[in-house]
Amino acid sequence: ERKRMSVICQKDEVGRMKDDMPSSAFSHHPSTFLMFTKGSPELVLERCNRIHTGDRAVPIIDAQRQQILAQNDTMAGNGLRVLGFAYKPLTELPPEGSEETSERQLVWLGLVGMLDAPRPEVRDAVARCKDAGIRPIMITGDHQLTARAIATDLGIAKQGDPVLTGQELERMSQPELEQEVDRVSIYARVSPEHKLRIVQALQRRGKFVAMTGDGVNDAPALKQADIGIAMGITGTDVSKEASDMILLDDNFATIVAATEEGRVVYTNIRRFIKYILGSNIGEV
Repeated sequence: ERKRMSVICQKDEVGRMKDDMPSSAFSHHPSTFLMFTKGSPELVLERCNRIHTGDRAVPIIDAQRQQILAQNDTMAGNGLRVLGFAYKPLTELPPEGSEETSERQLVWLGLVGMLDAPRPEVRDAVARCKDAGIRPIMITGDHQLTARAIATDLGIAKQGDPVLTGQELERMSQPELEQEVDRVSIYARVSPEHKLRIVQALQRRGKFVAMTGDGVNDAPALKQADIGIAMGITGTDVSKEASDMILLDDNFATIVAATEEGRVVYTNIRRFIKYILGSNIGEV
């Protein structure tokens, strides 16, 4: 799965980008086009061979790469979602479908960290899940340090709990993954196909699995889960059709409230059946 995206902008005759975006830092480039790339910092950085310093691009050295990765880890460890940015001058538009070749020999620009704070009610909802015997598991495409920081803050995991990344999961066989799912509650840098494998591994361990998702690629995992839960606001039509339940407010706490109500109904049905059998057994 691509964890980066590029956009190509055209420079006009006065050295300003289209849409009136100032581009004085790039005005010295004789190229007609500039390609700007954003995405996973480690993946964007490995495609860069230069770094933008001052008003020019200079070759990037290993020490700078290590410093950038260290900064990325620090920001991710504070619970920030981090993006890396780079650019590349182009003399002509690349052909369609040539992203893998055109997104190389980039010039590194820097890092941007964003705080996507959890809803305040989620911490309480996670605690109520655990009290009810439900084990929340985080599966995310974010950096493993970001995932660990957020999961620890929400109470999904404890400090020092293991994190399984998509690269590690890719090297595992399905039986090996089945041995890990009982102890791992955080999965980071995963792709949609990994979600399906995680759901299948949990089911093989005898677990009853509810899976949430909102994207087209989440549909197989939603379909495989015992209960597929799609997002009503941000969810795609494909994910909604593949799911068993749709959250109208896209709120995790609603799942907990629905579970509590369902258990109340189930308990009342059992009590009613016991009462009917007990009071009418003589007539039988």
